[in-house]
Amino acid sequence: MHPIRYFRPWRMWRRHEMKDAYDVVIVGGGAHGLAIAYELAKRGIRDVAVLDKSYIGAGGSGRNTTIVRANYRTPEGVAFYKESLRLYEQLAQELDYNLLLSQEGHLTLAHAERAVIVAHERAEVNRLLGVDSRVIYPDEIAKLCPELDLSTHPDFPIMAALYHPPGGVIRHDAVVWAYARMADRMGVHIHQGTDVTDIDVRDGRVTGVRTNRGDIAAGIVISAVAGWTSEVCRMAGVETPIVTHPLQAFVTEPLKPFLDVILVSATLHVYISQTDRGEVLIGSEIEPYTSYSQESTLDFLEVTAAHSLELLPMLGKVKLMRAWGGLCDVTPDYSPIMGLTDVEGFLIDGGWGTYGFKATPIVGVTMADLIADNQVPDLIAPFALERFWKRELVSEIAAAAVSH
Repeated sequence: MHPIRYFRPWRMWRRHEMKDAYDVVIVGGGAHGLAIAYELAKRGIRDVAVLDKSYIGAGGSGRNTTIVRANYRTPEGVAFYKESLRLYEQLAQELDYNLLLSQEGHLTLAHAERAVIVAHERAEVNRLLGVDSRVIYPDEIAKLCPELDLSTHPDFPIMAALYHPPGGVIRHDAVVWAYARMADRMGVHIHQGTDVTDIDVRDGRVTGVRTNRGDIAAGIVISAVAGWTSEVCRMAGVETPIVTHPLQAFVTEPLKPFLDVILVSATLHVYISQTDRGEVLIGSEIEPYTSYSQESTLDFLEVTAAHSLELLPMLGKVKLMRAWGGLCDVTPDYSPIMGLTDVEGFLIDGGWGTYGFKATPIVGVTMADLIADNQVPDLIAPFALERFWKRELVSEIAAAAVSH
């Protein structure tokens, strides 16, 4: 008779004893923090700790609505997200994990003449920079999404749309898990349930962090915490022009696949896609008030559902299944803050508004390059914190906000 054998459950990443010191500490265990850690390990910098006060992906990475695209408005934004989308297209192979990338196309609907003009402007900028994007009209829109109400009955009839064929969705939790698994295999320490309570700075240079599990010495500390950027930066004595707003979304009961494109309407403040499980995912613009609440509200559900029905009346009898909220760090120009600060060794990756998940791969590459080479990569130079007092803003509001 063979003896009973007990096997330890298989784990995607390990638990480590927290060391007293690391070369690099990353505050925030979401997609950005883990991507930076992975890219650092690729460059031979493996004495890295990723700290998250909850579990990895508990913040914006687990609450976002999975859209990826590159059809931004500014040359700086288009170049940045173009490279991020390119990296996403090969990320599953690199990380050896099925990320369920589906490039089904992205439609930004135009309901007014001015919106049509803006769509043409964005399309021209996109094409000049090598991004597939063009303006289409109701006859072609109907072929892409026959369920759309393209009649003149709605309060805001659809006049045209900015069509971005490479846009799509990718499974957000799979991205987090894949980066975590690979970073762990390369020697990075991932510490969940580790709350950073303060950041030590001496003579203008960061020296480490204090946590609920003890102090850690580090020569480089990176803030990659989405909605909590201003709070973490304040610990290091760095002020940021960031305001935090809630962002909400909900999903319906599962339906048979019918929506083969992502729909966005800035006029109606709504965006709609269908998940791999058949749920119709619907979200809106950031809430107009500032808060750290991640609860859903009845007002959001009523208004957003009504606007969704203007576009897709066939959803009228579909049941809402669940709703949730997340936090968005919003800067005055709707572009992120990346790179160095006045505190030597303290770096920022924040201010992403509603579009941080789209940037994950290129954030990892550029922030790791900055640390490894001690030189700011060209792609992120326009997003430096100092642009706000130099008055060199990168105004991305025309393609950010509800565009998702």
